Amino acid sequence: MSLPPLPIDDALPALQSALAAGPYAVLVAPPGAGKTTRVPLALLAAPWREDRRIIMLEPRRLAARAAAAQMARLLSEEVGQTVGYRVRMDSKVSARTRIEIVTEGVFTRMLLDDPELSGVAAVLFDEFHERSLDGDLGLALTLDAAALRPDLRVLVMSATLDGARVSRLLGDAPVIESLGRAFPVETISREPDPLQRLEDQVANAILAALREHEGSALVFLPGQGEITRVAERLATRVPTNVDIAPLYGQLTPSEQDRAIRPAEPGRRKVVLATSIAETSLTIDGVRIVIDSGFRRVPVYEPDTGLTTLATRRVSRAAADQRRGRAGRTSPGVAIRLWNAGQTSALDPFDTPEILAADLAGFALDLATWGITDPSALPFLDPPPVPAWVEAIALLKSLDALDPAGRITAEGKALARLPLHPRLAHMVVAAAAEDDALTAATLAVLIAERGLGGDGTDLAHRLDRFRTDRSKRAEDARGLARRWAGANHKKTTGNLPAGHHLARAFPDRVAQATGRGKFRLVNGRQASLDETDALAASPFLVVTDLTGAAAASRIRAAAALDRSDLETLFARHITEREILSFDPASASIRARRQRQLGAIRLADDPVAVTDLDQAAPILAEAALRRPEALLWSKDQKALRARATYLHETLGAPWPDLSDTALAADPAWLEPHISGETRLAAITAAHLGNALDTFLPWPQRQEIDKFLPSHFTAPSGSHLPIDYAAENGPALEIRVQELFGLDRHPSVAGGKVPLLLILLSPAHRPIQTTRDLPGFWRGSWKDVAKDLKGRYPRHFWPDDPVHAAATARAKPRGT
Repeated sequence: MSLPPLPIDDALPALQSALAAGPYAVLVAPPGAGKTTRVPLALLAAPWREDRRIIMLEPRRLAARAAAAQMARLLSEEVGQTVGYRVRMDSKVSARTRIEIVTEGVFTRMLLDDPELSGVAAVLFDEFHERSLDGDLGLALTLDAAALRPDLRVLVMSATLDGARVSRLLGDAPVIESLGRAFPVETISREPDPLQRLEDQVANAILAALREHEGSALVFLPGQGEITRVAERLATRVPTNVDIAPLYGQLTPSEQDRAIRPAEPGRRKVVLATSIAETSLTIDGVRIVIDSGFRRVPVYEPDTGLTTLATRRVSRAAADQRRGRAGRTSPGVAIRLWNAGQTSALDPFDTPEILAADLAGFALDLATWGITDPSALPFLDPPPVPAWVEAIALLKSLDALDPAGRITAEGKALARLPLHPRLAHMVVAAAAEDDALTAATLAVLIAERGLGGDGTDLAHRLDRFRTDRSKRAEDARGLARRWAGANHKKTTGNLPAGHHLARAFPDRVAQATGRGKFRLVNGRQASLDETDALAASPFLVVTDLTGAAAASRIRAAAALDRSDLETLFARHITEREILSFDPASASIRARRQRQLGAIRLADDPVAVTDLDQAAPILAEAALRRPEALLWSKDQKALRARATYLHETLGAPWPDLSDTALAADPAWLEPHISGETRLAAITAAHLGNALDTFLPWPQRQEIDKFLPSHFTAPSGSHLPIDYAAENGPALEIRVQELFGLDRHPSVAGGKVPLLLILLSPAHRPIQTTRDLPGFWRGSWKDVAKDLKGRYPRHFWPDDPVHAAATARAKPRGT
């Protein structure tokens, strides 16, 4: 077999020697070196292969098919003979096939079905630098399986990988490097215009590049939406000899093949691609690369259990990969739509998917393998604990794992389907309702973007898909039939899409809060355009969201009937009576609420029946407005005396001030049990509470030390104010103290009362804590003034020897 020379050829002898000497090796070769197509062919003749197969993993279906096609051409054969491929919804292999190119997810299924990899001589991990979750898992499981297969060869190949780190993971396996070959690429940076949409900037850059440079162009955009909009902007503006070719994962194989084929003689091509074209592919004739600098990546949030698509800046490694596309077959130019200074600020490498992905399928695969702790397997990066915990919780909620984390019979059924556990659970559950085919078809629509259109409403897409006669749709329907048939023979039902999807996404059931506004079961807010057909739906099942938590946009959903919601989630719907204080009526009101997580299904007023729960709410409300409590004068005085003792002596005397009582309503609760209105709280209730605070012996002590009233020489019984700011105080008309030669006091004579001496008209004339001193001192001046203002009253010159009176004049005068 004579093949055209490629840079990788120089490294092949060392690689062959390494694999002849030991089971593991690492190959680092830059883009364009030829490792993807040359290495498997070179290993065909290795003695250790005997007549067994070589399996090579590719991250993407497009790359797997393209690699198989190129190797078959080099052998002058058809795909499916010596070289074949297996990808989801498509495979071309035969009994003659000795090199199988498979996607990483397909390989995981192969390995779980046959842990010994019977009939396999070697497993090659191509483009391992992409660090997909399936790639990391496949390598870990392969190394674990190799403990039983010492003859199994494992080769990790990459373009931009830390070979030494992978070598250590493989037990210090030899690292072979290829210098590769790259034609010179001129790098041009264009300052972005913040006021211009990305699609407009890209379209303008393409038109300028076509005028200024030769060859076809490969343009990197974040996603399908941007590709469509750029294609629309170019449709009438490119020269007549230029073809526009989109390239993204949701296209049919024939459409993808059209994009990667060389342009026809005399024509040029503009390939509008996602990151799908970063590695593994060589598109002949491309001499221009235009890089928007963005890519769309799934971002998993363990706190919400949601994976959303986010647009992110590319890493420096990815930018270099994209740039290198321009120099694969000839000198080229790379135009970056960001200034040169921003390049150093880019992350060095893309984040490995294991560190940012939903780990539910990963955890189920490990459980199928018999692993409950991922630290038992060799991973370059261990999975993050929060995402792992969330994944285990989800699998347990799907009954796929038992409480100890071991796989159950239900889990084994889910694991047999090459689907996310959510979708597998939906298909398996639907089998019991004789509608596995509908569920499996929905699973295909979710797993394979673009089928049935790109509208939001999955039920509408399901209807469209069922009438789609394209080959891709036929293949997808065949896949759905296989998934459904694997679980149930009767698939004649036709339940609503929302019914099935609610089983897969119970945490994403959503309730309308306004037209186009929804609240998910987990409390997250999401929205869609008010003009969308689903905007008026009372309930949805959301399968795809994008954007930040505060402004998430619904990308795919289905309407959910209220009756289905009630049936499917009957065990999870909670019903409770909610009591609250209504300020308008100053009373307790009750509402009966039915909820599914954060979704409120009912909220109706009902009579208050839980009087025990009402008491603390009423007590708290009462103490927020202490003026509403009808304390009697005697109760207020008792509280003031107890509080004064608390402030002067401390325990065991209680603080019965308004502030202290409001701090803990528990004291009032038992005494108002059965009441629901503030107005129903009487002095009797409050008196019972005071009895609890101040038992009878303590009250006697209070009366002894702090009498509530002062008996004046005049015979009047006057209240003492223990709540006064400056200590116990007594307001008294001055003539009622005539004849008293000592100052009134409390606490066994230790605390003098603050006397607020009043005129006959009850106006203050003097304050004192020394009554004898007042009689001897300023009384004469005060008396002189009083005689002038109140001449009918008796104002003696010597009050100590005068008779006290509460009358205008003493009796007998």
